[in-house]
Amino acid sequence: MTFIQTPDAPVPGGHYSQAVVHGDMVFVSGILPITPTGEKLTDATVAEQTQQILLNLDAILKAAGSKRASVLKVSVFISDISAWGTVNQLYAEFFGDHRPARSVVPCSPLHYGFGIELEAIATTT
Repeated sequence: MTFIQTPDAPVPGGHYSQAVVHGDMVFVSGILPITPTGEKLTDATVAEQTQQILLNLDAILKAAGSKRASVLKVSVFISDISAWGTVNQLYAEFFGDHRPARSVVPCSPLHYGFGIELEAIATTT
């Protein structure tokens, strides 16, 4: 088991790793819209928050020896489901023809008042 910690994504704010690799599986923790330098994008639009999360996902996948084309499953937590069209468009542009399994979970406001959080499962193959 390998615990992933890359400076190219935000440092975890609690007792967890950015991701854990076990065998050829990568389990990515919930990603919030925080820059690698620690700037919280609380007041950013949902589009800006989504873009930062996807940048963080790329960085974590790379550090884990994976890539976006190896993502199997994504869970998206969103505090305002009316923003889903924007999120889905950016998500589709990010993944292109690759279509991982996905869950979308409407929820109350997230930590720090963020509008979105994403977690993923990928492989290293």
